[in-house]
Amino acid sequence: MDFVIHGQLLMSTYEATADLWRPEMKYGVLAVVTLIASVAFTSIYCLLVDRKEIKTGLIFGFLFGIATGVGMGYGTYATQPIPYNLAISWFLGATAEATVGGLIVGAILGGGKQKPMEASPSD
Repeated sequence: MDFVIHGQLLMSTYEATADLWRPEMKYGVLAVVTLIASVAFTSIYCLLVDRKEIKTGLIFGFLFGIATGVGMGYGTYATQPIPYNLAISWFLGATAEATVGGLIVGAILGGGKQKPMEASPSD
């Protein structure tokens, strides 16, 4: 999703604001950041979410995306001279990526199925 969001959709914005960015991006650092964020995202879900299913994964991903996206988009907008359309694009992009990530983690770890309810003692 990063390729589509940053490499395609936002490329003209990045080119128009070239004076804000490094002349040479640190792609190795970006790869490590992405790996660490993915491991953290999955670990939080594995360790702290009891009901591992697609719906829970979607909700987790959406909320995680809002939390990270607001900091990424609007936190940067508040402290650096980026255009507003970049701030909202980063916010929406992070929210979309995390929501899809939650869907994937929920589907893999939940097997796409809900756990059967246990019979109550009165049954």
